[in-house]
Amino acid sequence: MMQLHPFCALCPPADHAHRVASPPYDVVDTDEARQFAEGNPASFIHVIRPEVCLSADIDVHADEVYAEAANQLNRLVSEGYLVQDERPALWAYRQIMDGRAQVGIVGCSNVSDYEAGNIKKHEFTRPDKEDDRTRHVDTADANAGPVFLACRSTASLMSLIEDWTNQAPTVDFTGWNGVQHTLWRINEPLELNRAESVYDEIGAFYVADGHHRAASAWRVRNMRRERHGDDPRAHWNRFLTVVFPDEQLKILAYNRVVADLNGLSRDELLAALSQNFEISELGAQPTPSTRHTFAMYLPDGWRQLTAKSHIVDENDSVACLDVAVLQDHLLNPLLGIDDPRTNDRIRFVGGIRGTEELERLIALGGNQGVAFSMYPTSMAELFAVADQDRVMPPKSTWFEPKLASGVLVHRLNDSAHS
Repeated sequence: MMQLHPFCALCPPADHAHRVASPPYDVVDTDEARQFAEGNPASFIHVIRPEVCLSADIDVHADEVYAEAANQLNRLVSEGYLVQDERPALWAYRQIMDGRAQVGIVGCSNVSDYEAGNIKKHEFTRPDKEDDRTRHVDTADANAGPVFLACRSTASLMSLIEDWTNQAPTVDFTGWNGVQHTLWRINEPLELNRAESVYDEIGAFYVADGHHRAASAWRVRNMRRERHGDDPRAHWNRFLTVVFPDEQLKILAYNRVVADLNGLSRDELLAALSQNFEISELGAQPTPSTRHTFAMYLPDGWRQLTAKSHIVDENDSVACLDVAVLQDHLLNPLLGIDDPRTNDRIRFVGGIRGTEELERLIALGGNQGVAFSMYPTSMAELFAVADQDRVMPPKSTWFEPKLASGVLVHRLNDSAHS
């Protein structure tokens, strides 16, 4: 039912890959991007954060910034840091972080599948971020970064991955953050036909990370249809994706820090909490071990909150999420966080940064606030929400490791697709 198309990638020669690969555009700010680019003309950060090539006072959404993305992509090609494949291929892509491996398959997905709901979403997107990625893709004429997709594992898919990764890799390097990235180019017709059969058995893909990139692919497709007419063979009908079987993935917690207690004293907060949560002291391990438990940090230490059964509706795929339980029964009614997307009193901290970061942020705020260490959302919960065409609360999932940008690029004007 699903399709994942081979494509002729732009990719770095094996000996340049470690210099070309960069973090995704949305995990570094402009200052960090400038530091990343300094002294490394091969870095793909010049393409995904092209403002680093221009004056420091430039508006990052100015037309010349997007034009510079196209210039920098062409420069990396002309200087040999990126080379165009001649034959369409799929790629196996393995990442190893802290001893844990995850392997996905890189190819091009159909915009029409996204439009039809066969590539399922679980988050709202912001128009300003959609606009930014749409302008970047359209002006650079390329998908510079992949959309991170997931699917339900099947025996045939896992067998395919095992066979493809049991050979000499095409590219193997350690990235900027210590993660090992290994890629295998697969362009043999028999194996590509095998992959086609494998994905035909899979009912849906799910956006794990990259909702704005996926939305921008749809918008660019529509814009180009208006300009050029509907051409089914045009490469803007597809977008760059990495599809991981769900059993390969690990979702980390997305923790919360609130700047103050909304006018409550510590004792008043604890008294109010006791209506909906069981409260107990926590020792040296402030990380929840089960669903519907939360580790709460106040300046006097950690406490465990366990949601009482009357506030959890297990028949509602969204309301039973821990992030929703916390938002609906604590953050909003007690701490005044009515809209976590816009309220500047809350910040979100990826679980990879640990609970020590939560303690540090509370101290940095003058010990006026409160932090919550969350139990991670599961892939089963993500699938359940997306299958009902619903969305999760903001900042529900944190996937790690992040996909590298620049190791595989899909050019929209490439004429060598299968």
